[in-house]
Amino acid sequence: MNDENIVKKTCKELGMTYKELGEAIGYSEPAIKKALANNNVSKPMQKAINLYIETLNLKTQIKDYEVLKSAIKKAIS
Repeated sequence: MNDENIVKKTCKELGMTYKELGEAIGYSEPAIKKALANNNVSKPMQKAINLYIETLNLKTQIKDYEVLKSAIKKAIS
């Protein structure tokens, strides 16, 4: 994924505004917009976005695990 599209792509995929994404990764909306306007998404901003996506994925996996764990407990009770 190229630098100029990571913010737009992430917002589109997650249904977020630039402001919401900024709040989630610790950046202000103006900082996000400036990075896009200058076509210069910094490495730390890219890393923050990637870590945020990874965190969301891991939370989903934990929920799935909890459902499985509950089903197994019910099956052996």
